[in-house]
Amino acid sequence: MEDNDGERGAEALLTPAEVAEMFRVNPKTVTRWARAGKITSLRTLGGHRRFRESEVRALLQSGVQETA
Repeated sequence: MEDNDGERGAEALLTPAEVAEMFRVNPKTVTRWARAGKITSLRTLGGHRRFRESEVRALLQSGVQETA
């Protein structure tokens, strides 16, 4: 991966679209999950949501998906 001097073990962050692709859902569903507290999101300076890759992968492995 990247090995920048200024990087302090920063974890990869994913966009809602990237998370949605992994779960095979609409990006708006990912945003709903974040609002409901089902997944933790961080906000960029511009106000966009980002998700920790490790948390997303853990959720994928646990099989947690929104019920219709």
